[in-house]
Amino acid sequence: MTVTYTARVANARFGGFWKLLLLWRGSIYKLLWRELLCFLGLYMALSAAYRFLLTEDQKLYFEKLVIYCDQYASLIPVSFVLGFYVTLVVHRWWNQYLCMPLPDALMCVVVGTVQGPDDRGRLYRRTLMRYAGLSAVLILRSVSTAVFKRFPTMDHVVEAGFMTREERKKFENLNSSYNKYWVPCVWFSNLAAQARREGRIRDNSALKLLLEELNAFRGKCGMLFHYDWISVPLVYTQVVTIAVYSYFLACVVGRQFLDPTRGYKDHNLDLYVPIFTLLQFFFYAGWLKVAEQLINPFGEDDDDFETNFLIDRNFQVSMLAVDEMYDDLAVLEKDLYWDSAEARAPYTAATAFLLQQPSFQGSTFDIALAKEDMLIQRQDGVDGPLGEVHGDFLQRLLPAGAGMAAGGLLGRRLSLLRRKNSCVSEASTAASCACANAPDGAGPECSCEDPLLDPGLREPEPELPAGPEPPAPIAGPGATTAITAAAEPFTSVVIPGPRGLAPPWLPSPIGEEEETLA
Repeated sequence: MTVTYTARVANARFGGFWKLLLLWRGSIYKLLWRELLCFLGLYMALSAAYRFLLTEDQKLYFEKLVIYCDQYASLIPVSFVLGFYVTLVVHRWWNQYLCMPLPDALMCVVVGTVQGPDDRGRLYRRTLMRYAGLSAVLILRSVSTAVFKRFPTMDHVVEAGFMTREERKKFENLNSSYNKYWVPCVWFSNLAAQARREGRIRDNSALKLLLEELNAFRGKCGMLFHYDWISVPLVYTQVVTIAVYSYFLACVVGRQFLDPTRGYKDHNLDLYVPIFTLLQFFFYAGWLKVAEQLINPFGEDDDDFETNFLIDRNFQVSMLAVDEMYDDLAVLEKDLYWDSAEARAPYTAATAFLLQQPSFQGSTFDIALAKEDMLIQRQDGVDGPLGEVHGDFLQRLLPAGAGMAAGGLLGRRLSLLRRKNSCVSEASTAASCACANAPDGAGPECSCEDPLLDPGLREPEPELPAGPEPPAPIAGPGATTAITAAAEPFTSVVIPGPRGLAPPWLPSPIGEEEETLA
């Protein structure tokens, strides 16, 4: 049975885990005490032979062997190999438990989709869940020694009530050399289809939901079969086992205490018993024992899965859910907080202190700022219209020399953009309303186009003076204002570049005005 100690460590306190060290069942002492006694006995035998039985020449040779073994034992990567192996085994162990076929989801779908309070409906529901339980028993009987000891033959399965004698004949007459744990799932599907034809299942959507839950249940059974079939590669297990035992075989010789009068390096003390070597053996060999116990959790170790308990629990719960609890509802009543705007369950005296604790609002909820840090700071031009902000932003993107070299044409282009952004909303909205309300054929043409392209709304364009380009204005306090004012009447810009094209980040040309300047 699984050793559970969760309640003992519910609260972390001083010395709380020391109580766990005194447990025997499921402990590392129970797994390792034989190996530890063998290691200690072999070590003490070599130590006694060195001290009392060997001659001087033999002692000298033994001391050289001890130094050699101690020097080269550290080349075995025990912690590296063992760490990855145990991580792999623990991950595999937990995934196998997640693949245990539990019928809880399936029984809820069965009780909600298979209708009928009569004996026929009850028979459908109970038989469906019995087939699911039978499939789980067959797969667990194939992978778990404890379940196989409980159901060694199919006769025991029939006697337990998971299968009828007629079903056993069909099961054995099915000619297949492979594991047939999936046969009850096929029976489940056929029976569900028959219930649908009889109207016990109200529609195809309910049948689809039922079969989807069955497939999830069957998938877990299949994964248990594959975990039993595909083990951790044998070479990996062999490498880890050889690495651990060869390392401690070298430690039996290499960790011997030598005579301090010989003057060997790091052999200035004689304690007879290698305390830290024993601790190292306890940790590494215990780590390996953990992997050996978890690599197949379907055996009969202390911490292996309680497969027989799960079979009993699942069968009983599924039958209760689909039979006695079918259409079993309590009377609908108003709950205790029906008229309460803020429902809150009461606390006992032991937990009343939780009422004084504020609820969590977020990690930045308690941050305090000074008043001057909370003042809103606006950038230059943010207070103006949105179009002007965009125009000023584009104007700031270009260096001052580029706009001046083009004769201020960039400023004229940006001015055009500002005028468009400021008036396009009102003009286009008015034109759209006029077009929508005008009857068919009321006017010669519709004026829903861009108001900047309408000749009536377009500003007059003065002719460009012929002659050399005007000199660049001298920078000064009012230079920006003068350039913008001078550029206001113009509507387009040409930027020097390859083939006279504007850079890609400038707006696209606007209608006929671009053609006029071209």
